[in-house]
Amino acid sequence: MRKLGFDNEKYLAMQSDHIRKRISQFGDKLYLEFGGKLFDDYHASRVLPGFEPDSKLRMLMQLADQAEIIMAINAADITKNKVRYDLGITYDVDVLRLIRVFTDRGLHVGSVVITHYSDVPAIVQFKNKLENMGVKVYRHYTIDGYPSNVPHIVSEDGFGKNDYIETTRPLVIVTAPGPGSGKMATCLSQLYHENKRGIKAGYAKFETFPIWNLPLKHPVNLAYEAATADLNDVNMIDPFHLEAYGETTVNYNRDVEIFPVLSAMFEEIYGECPYKSPTDMGVNMVGHCIFDDEACREASNQEIIRRYYQALEKVVDEGQTQDEAYKIQIIMKQAKISPQDRPVVPAAQELAKELGAPAAAMELPNGKIVVGKTKELLGASAALLLNAVKELGGIDHEIKLISPESIAPIQELKVKYLGSTNPRLHTDEILIALSTCAATDENAQKALEQLPKLRGCQVHTTVLLSDVDKKIFKKLGLELTSDPVQQDKKAIKF
Repeated sequence: MRKLGFDNEKYLAMQSDHIRKRISQFGDKLYLEFGGKLFDDYHASRVLPGFEPDSKLRMLMQLADQAEIIMAINAADITKNKVRYDLGITYDVDVLRLIRVFTDRGLHVGSVVITHYSDVPAIVQFKNKLENMGVKVYRHYTIDGYPSNVPHIVSEDGFGKNDYIETTRPLVIVTAPGPGSGKMATCLSQLYHENKRGIKAGYAKFETFPIWNLPLKHPVNLAYEAATADLNDVNMIDPFHLEAYGETTVNYNRDVEIFPVLSAMFEEIYGECPYKSPTDMGVNMVGHCIFDDEACREASNQEIIRRYYQALEKVVDEGQTQDEAYKIQIIMKQAKISPQDRPVVPAAQELAKELGAPAAAMELPNGKIVVGKTKELLGASAALLLNAVKELGGIDHEIKLISPESIAPIQELKVKYLGSTNPRLHTDEILIALSTCAATDENAQKALEQLPKLRGCQVHTTVLLSDVDKKIFKKLGLELTSDPVQQDKKAIKF
């Protein structure tokens, strides 16, 4: 069983209470920029065992009567069909998904703002689609000199050109499907417009990582650097906080770099800046809810290694440079870990070396490792799934859950009629065959019932998997890494 290290219930209570206090600090209204993922924050749940992926959403539900949500999306992400990597859907589709999720949970989505707006067909079409759904849509424009030319930005020719987003509640959550959507600029534009209307509004930022009250090189914070290696984010000591209070806190480079500009904007709008540092702007209570530091350290080290393998996969599958992987290599050195510290990695690699064929390994909830070999009828991943459910169900490994006679027709269909050159069954095909056998075989039915227990298990394969196998593993909740080599080809050298 995975060792827990984070008190989720304490977090829900402490975080919502802290946000209430920040609202009261400003009087009329608080614009709260939500960094990261508001709904399905799987990164946080992996590095803080005990943190639920929807914790931030559940926390906001405690403030539902006070809160409304503005969804921000960058027009460029619409025209470029930018994809959210973890879900495999475009940002505009994710906006629609998130609106449904928030609304179903009882949260009020007040509007969508399209930042860097321009009248091009794809953007106009998306705007019209939202409005036909009854969603209010506002337009914010590109401002020359942003973010450095503060006098121009904080003027009628800067923020003044943006639509004023009408809001009705004291807490306004500004969130987005991903980074670069213009959340901060949206908040600042609203502060400008609210001030012109005589409304006292404030700004705060909710950013889970890096955790400001953990050490700079704590594995939880290093795991955040690994997760954002493609964005060139770097954790650093907040120099403004250190100077103002003599207290060492952690922030990340973009917030530290932009703070002098933000401070100048606040002064331009209000006459003074309410904050002395980027850390002051934050409301994150996550660091106060860790009760087992060692468990969180170990979980974060494992996340760093997973991110390393994901970066290598991008090199092979997407033709990306190796820069991201190099950066994570440096992070691994800082954490004093290596890929071999992920138990399933040496287990799979040693078996592959012994067999001279692809292999796979899975760590079960009790810590036991099972393996899968490449066979005549099954690929290593399919064999691994069968071995795992046998182990979890207490089924003798000598028992065949699916007879060769059942597999043969599927192979014939693949090769003879569908043009496949690989007769071995993929994971989806083996699960369909297993479910068919479960109708008449008790062991197959018992094996099928073990599938929910695979969620959160660690898997490593010695070759990159097909898209089909990756999707099945993701649906089962398995956390997959693979050696950066396509089957029958050489691995990249690192």
